[in-house]
Amino acid sequence: MAANITAKTPVSTSLTGRHVHLVPLTMDHLPDLFVAGGGDDEVWRWQGGPTPQTREELGAKLAELLQESERGEFVPFAVIHRDSGRTVGWTTYTAIDTVHRGLEIGWTWYGRAYWRTAVNTETKLLLLDHAFEELGMERVQLKTDHMNHRSQAAIARLGAQREGVLRRHRLRPDGTWRDSVYFSLVREEWPAARTRLAARLDA
Repeated sequence: MAANITAKTPVSTSLTGRHVHLVPLTMDHLPDLFVAGGGDDEVWRWQGGPTPQTREELGAKLAELLQESERGEFVPFAVIHRDSGRTVGWTTYTAIDTVHRGLEIGWTWYGRAYWRTAVNTETKLLLLDHAFEELGMERVQLKTDHMNHRSQAAIARLGAQREGVLRRHRLRPDGTWRDSVYFSLVREEWPAARTRLAARLDA
């Protein structure tokens, strides 16, 4: 890709796989989202802020995300589990830089019943494939709390390379400091990573 060509700006769209369907996130998804993860401290442990204990509290988080998406800071997706038809979490594109052709996949959560299933693998496969093949991105990054070892292992299984740690990157709600562990995939790595992810889904 020539140096003077920018990537496409992500917009709300639908991406469909065998196990999940990603659609633009709206307030209509709130009832399913609360069933999937409302009140679950483990789901929200690393998301920042207190666990939403009521549908109204989760609705406030969702409304905040949608407001930020209107300002262009996020492109959020609802994650629909195709077998059940239920919304089981959300995920976003953020840190979008079309000039330098990069973005981040972040603020992702799923109901605990869907951890270590095909849901995360296929969600990331769809988002990565869209970023590299349709949007023309050269780099996709992911980051997580240095204490969130489950998330770090899940990102590594995608084939992403660990790049390093930003120390004292964010202040947690409890007053302690979070170091952020950064991972990335670049365009040249994507074909092999895609093959591995597709094989995991087939298995």
